[in-house]
Order: sequence, then structure tokens, then C-alpha cells
Amino acid sequence: MWSRRQFLVSGAAVAGTFAAGSLGSCASAGLAASAKRKPLDKVRILHVGVGGSIAPYDRDQLKSHPDVAFTGLCDVDSNALAEVSKSFPDAFTCKDFREAFDQHADRFDAVLVCVPDHNHAVVMLTALAAGKHVYGQKPLVQQLSEVVALEQAVAARPELVTQVGNQRMGYAGRQYAVEILRKRLLGKAVEAHVWVNGPPDEGDGYFYYGGLKDPTPPPEHVDWPLWLGCALDAPHREGLVGLRWRSSWDYGTGQLGDWCTHLLDVLYFGLELGSPEAVLSHTRKASDFYHAQHVHSVLSYPGGGKRFAKPVFNVHYADKGQFPSRRALGLPPGEFSRTGTLVVCEEGVLYVEPEGKLEVWQDGKPVDWQTLKGLPECKDRNHWHSWVDAIQGRDAFVQSPFGVAARMAEGGLLCSKAARHPGVELLWDKSKLAFTNHQEATDTLVRREYRAGFELPSVRARA
Repeated sequence: MWSRRQFLVSGAAVAGTFAAGSLGSCASAGLAASAKRKPLDKVRILHVGVGGSIAPYDRDQLKSHPDVAFTGLCDVDSNALAEVSKSFPDAFTCKDFREAFDQHADRFDAVLVCVPDHNHAVVMLTALAAGKHVYGQKPLVQQLSEVVALEQAVAARPELVTQVGNQRMGYAGRQYAVEILRKRLLGKAVEAHVWVNGPPDEGDGYFYYGGLKDPTPPPEHVDWPLWLGCALDAPHREGLVGLRWRSSWDYGTGQLGDWCTHLLDVLYFGLELGSPEAVLSHTRKASDFYHAQHVHSVLSYPGGGKRFAKPVFNVHYADKGQFPSRRALGLPPGEFSRTGTLVVCEEGVLYVEPEGKLEVWQDGKPVDWQTLKGLPECKDRNHWHSWVDAIQGRDAFVQSPFGVAARMAEGGLLCSKAARHPGVELLWDKSKLAFTNHQEATDTLVRREYRAGFELPSVRARA
């Protein structure tokens, strides 16, 4: 069984700016570059969390790369594990990820993590501590304290290639949006508006807010204590194992947390955002078990300098398709998509949809953004394959390494968690992991208590 060895945290703190090379032009090395290393015969992957809604797609994309071999499969659901193992008969199987690292660590080089959000950090940190490359699903972590833990880990192990599940940054349109902001082709940024469609007010689906179900016995094929993982003991409730965990306070991150990687990424790459200084959330209904709905949060970042037109840069992030007024922005009549990212700049407005459709207005009129001077050439890319190529030492466009993805998660988590204190502006100090004006928020929103045996391992630099 797992020895639960604790690895010393590296003393290297994560800098407030991006690591060198992490924001290269999309025409050259991409948003992250890998150090040259000797290619492996095969990149042997352990897949933790083989079932669910996202895992099959991630696995299919990776196995289509000629350099990939899935050599390990792990899931707390014995039915899912048995079904997937039919396609990989030579792979070892286990239901406890700790067993994979204890007994089979020599059989894999990299880890694909597709477990529920509350167990992301413990699996990813265990992988990094063991010297494994990691592809982890968004929004990377579930707790604000885990943001710092992941940042410290990747700072300690820079030779490892990490990638969060941010496949939409593979679209050329989103890469062009980043370049327009980076090169200030529309002048300095003034403010941003980001919105996502949903969640539903009630009923079943990818997100669920239909009311707290009574405790029921867990399915026989699911190891419930292992599903809980680092979360404290709690009863099973109908639907949690499938999708409803995404909406729950204890196991998911809600709509804003779930989508932050896909929507805030353009801002973090294009404007090199650091840590927010404050967050203010409004919602019509806070909840003790489910994340709030109808949330409109405002993140305030340090502004000024070469990138921002004002001393404070504000990002409005909302669910339920709460997009801004086109008239108020000086834009012509029209419709926004139900999900999008919009940046107001001194000399124009940029708007990009999740799949890369990009629009630009100047003086209230649409312009052909491809005629903006100074744009490099960008192209659609497969971000799963890029992660593998980077592991193999090839120049690769790794869109969202953990060092950047952790900051995206920080923004999304602040917006979703602050809805527990609607109408209260919370002043955030990441260096102290505290809301400096609200002790209760610090005590309840920043960290969790980890179940014995599932504490977060720390990570030390390679000797």
C-alpha cells in the first residue's frame, strides 16, 4: 500500500510574472516551450479516472498519437474500469491511485487525471512528486490553497511537462485574440466581460440544482470511500458519482469554476494577469450544498503600466448568459453568443467565442481583424498531441501549463466561492492565503480539511 511519503516543498516561490518562454508568439514556440530531452520509445500513460463525461475523449485523442501507450488504468468504478480495460489488455488496473504509484511507478512516464475536481490536486501533486508529466482536467484545482500548492510544485519540477484540459486554446481564433491583446493592437485594455451559459435553474444535466437528495447506498460497483478521496466522510447521494458533483460545494466548482479555463485564458495569456486583489459577487440565492446560481462576479486586478489603461483592471464574470449591453459598449445592434469573452481596449473592442470565432470593432464599427498590423500567423493545433510532443523534447505549442492554469483557476474559484458572501467585496491576498477584510471567508473559502491518507504531498526539486 502507499507509503504516503512526504516530499519537501521547494523553497522557490512562484513569481508573479510568467516563466520565461511561456508566452512566446503562436508563430514560434507557442505559449510554453519544452526543454530538449531524449525522446522516449513510448510515452507510457497512467489514466486516473477512466469513466465519466470527459475521460473517454481525452483518452481517444491521446491514444491517436503514435508515441503514446496507455500502460495503466485506475478508477473507483469497477464497471468503467472493466469496460475500458478491454481496449488495453496489457495495462495494469487498480481502483486506488496510490497503489499505482506504490506498485507500478516504473511502468508509466505520465499521468492523465480525469477525476472529480475535489481530488485533482492530490493526484496531480502525487504525480509531480513522483517525477511524472501530467495532463490534468480543468479547472485544475478545487481549493484556493491548492492553487499555491500546484504553483510551488511546478516551480520545483520545471523539467516536467504539464497541461490543463484547455483544448479550445487550440483554435486559431483564440490564439489570434491573445496576440492582439499581447501586442496591444487595440491599445491598452480598459475592462473585460466574460460570461457562460447556464446552469439550469433546476433539473438534471451536466449541472444540477434540483435540490439536495436524501442519502442512499452507493452503487455496488463504486468504492465510495475512494471516490470521496481527500474529502471528509459523507453520505452518498443520488447522482453525485455521475455529474451532480460538479454543482456541489464539496466536490465541484460550479459553472464559473468549471468554465474559467476556457474563458479567462485569453485574458491571462494576452494581458499576463497576476493575482486578483478583490472579488465582489452578486447572486439571487446562496446555498450550503450547491454552488450559487445567477452569479455576477467582479475580479479586480492591479492595472496601469504598459498593458492597462487604468490603475485597476476589472473582469466581470457571470453565468446564465449575462452578457453586457452592446449599446453601453458603443457597438452596433446584434447578438452575442450565450458564452464569450470580451475585452474593451482604448482603441477598440475584441470579442471571441469558445470555438474561436473572433470579432473586433473600432469606433463602433466592425473591422477585419486580420488586417491589424503585426499579427503573427496562428493555426489550429491539437493540444493533446502538443503535450506529448513536448514530453518527447520537440518544440510544441503547450497552451496552458499548470503555472498559468493555476492562476486561471484562482480567478474562477474566487468568483464562484465569493457567492457564499453575496454583496460583500472580499479583499484577497494570495501571499497570505487570506481575505484580509473577512475572517469568516478566509476560514471557509480558502482550504479544506483532508481525510487521513489523502493529504496533499509536497514536491521537492530534482536532485
